[in-house]
Amino acid sequence: MEQNYRFVFQSNQFNGEIVPCTLALFNETVDSGAVAWKIATRRAVAEAVAKGLDLTPWTRRSDFQQFCLKQEVKPRAGAAFRQKSMPEKLLTWTNDLKMWLPCFVFGARSFDPLPVLDKLNNPVLDAEGKPVKRRRRKLEGIHLSGLFMFDGDHLPMDPYEVFQRTQVAGFPWRIRLAHKTSSGEGLRLVAEWRLELGNISDNQICLARDLNLLGVRGTTGKPVVDDSCIDACRISYAPCREDIYFIDEENFFNQPFY
Repeated sequence: MEQNYRFVFQSNQFNGEIVPCTLALFNETVDSGAVAWKIATRRAVAEAVAKGLDLTPWTRRSDFQQFCLKQEVKPRAGAAFRQKSMPEKLLTWTNDLKMWLPCFVFGARSFDPLPVLDKLNNPVLDAEGKPVKRRRRKLEGIHLSGLFMFDGDHLPMDPYEVFQRTQVAGFPWRIRLAHKTSSGEGLRLVAEWRLELGNISDNQICLARDLNLLGVRGTTGKPVVDDSCIDACRISYAPCREDIYFIDEENFFNQPFY
């Protein structure tokens, strides 16, 4: 496996270990059949619900039924889940599938190991009485990669059409990765941070302007620019291979650290 890496990988956002993301690991992830199935399922269910199609093929699935059983017995959320309609339950299930996708943290090349705390906020100790430490997604221990994410959510146009704007001669951004998001309606760009423009938020505003997306509202009526991406340690759910529009492998993985 290659030793070069620019950013980090987490097998899932909840309890996955932070590890270096090499080109081999990236390729293994985006080529994963499990990743492709979760994304395809999310889109198929969303389409079926939106068009009022027969939902039986999905409601009969054992994995969906098991998900429902687990949700219904939750002490606090169980009652609310039981009140959902079947379409709402299916959409909740597919959103859960998305949330368990492997993920990348493009804004970080590494994180410092931090103490693991128990439920009482006390340090967890190993067999030798030493504090257990893990690399976790915390800004206090982040080492920046020089990359930042840009999300266009629920675009009112084809995400590929927006990506094509980055390919016009003279476009002033070094795009390293571009892909359609798991909903099928969004575009994620990973670009080099332009320090002369300011912080991540400043860069996102400038990129949105150059994409002609500043002030544009999506299909939900909300602005398409996702401002939650200003967090440098924010995760990015893995895409499947066929959703990747562009990747600059050489510079994406082998650029010097900032």
